[in-house]
Amino acid sequence: MLDKERAPKRAMDKNYLLKQLQSLRLKLHEIAEARGSLTDPDVLAISEEADQLIVALQHIQKNELTELTLRRDNM
Repeated sequence: MLDKERAPKRAMDKNYLLKQLQSLRLKLHEIAEARGSLTDPDVLAISEEADQLIVALQHIQKNELTELTLRRDNM
């Protein structure tokens, strides 16, 4: 698959992950406030899920920057 063909899919994946992360942030805030504890098991589980999304987004961003650098260097 060509890089140009993968770019729209990555953008959709990135947007999806960003929306999921925002949703988790809201849920995390609501549950932490309701439980009154940042160490509540449900709060920690949501936090860990958010961490996984953040790592996935960082991976996408790293790939995007690498591709931009390669394109720039090949000009």
